[in-house]
Amino acid sequence: MKLVTFDVPTPLGPIERLGALRGGRIVDLNLAAALLYRRTGKARPEARANFFVPPCLLGLLDGGPESLTEARRALDAVRGEPAGPHGERVSWKEGAVKLKAPLPRPRSLRDFFAFEDHAKAGSRRRNEPLPPEWYDQPVFYKGNPRSILGPGDVIPWPAFTRKLDFEFEIAAVVGKSGKNISVKEASRHIAGYIVMNDCSARDIQRNEMVCRMGPAKGKDFATVLGPWFVTADECNGKIPELKVRVNGKEWSSSQGAQPYWNFPTMLSHASQGEEMLPGDVLGSGTYFKGCGLDMARWVKPGDRIELDAGPLGILKNKAGQPSGKVHLKYKKTGALA
Repeated sequence: MKLVTFDVPTPLGPIERLGALRGGRIVDLNLAAALLYRRTGKARPEARANFFVPPCLLGLLDGGPESLTEARRALDAVRGEPAGPHGERVSWKEGAVKLKAPLPRPRSLRDFFAFEDHAKAGSRRRNEPLPPEWYDQPVFYKGNPRSILGPGDVIPWPAFTRKLDFEFEIAAVVGKSGKNISVKEASRHIAGYIVMNDCSARDIQRNEMVCRMGPAKGKDFATVLGPWFVTADECNGKIPELKVRVNGKEWSSSQGAQPYWNFPTMLSHASQGEEMLPGDVLGSGTYFKGCGLDMARWVKPGDRIELDAGPLGILKNKAGQPSGKVHLKYKKTGALA
């Protein structure tokens, strides 16, 4: 399934709902499940739907394989444009509702550094060899799960940076909890995949990394997820060809490059000594030239960024305008005068 989180307008303002894409339409899975249970004579169909197919992706992941199975049953049972238990609208034409990040509030965000050529390019910029320790284990930093954006959102341009950048990544989403998970078993803990843009303030990030800390302020302001969440049964974990377009012009292509560290290895490493939970997000890191830094090419305010992952979707956003007041001076980077 391709799952989305979308806003439904109500007299009290928009509310988030969980949907699935099917035939050019978005089906509200919670309402579809309530209709299915009512039609098949189940007791308390709405309460049953809220339990098995809750109206948010995090709740669905918490329900495990049984909830995903019930969501598929509900989706397959939808015919035409039925009304919900109280006359609610159950399906919407794709494009008629505002999509949000499929997982608006992940439980945690880890971003790896898994593409070898990208890692080597960073070392070359520093006139250093790639440290041999890079090959010992997949390394990652912990991002900010509270600053998640979705498709169509404007990427904020913090006033403290002059070098806003994108990083085109694919993220795996944990669907089954576990600790000290083996590489062999790890794929069973992955529920699905999402396109991810790891937004970066490169001048601030550089200062942080020179000090052997972070990244933190160089990353924490925005991470974009979308346009949809593809369940693992429709994706084998291999990353498709990725293409970056800015203002409609292609900037780069991954040409099918795969990370040195695959998702099961990344998840296994993250789980050592630490409990992984449904809704944890693991970013792959970007491929070589999947970011402006690798190309010495920078986006400008107002630029339209498209990250095209083929069957995983195209994540579209626009870079915002620098704004706001900053209360520190960044002397080394020149980020502020």
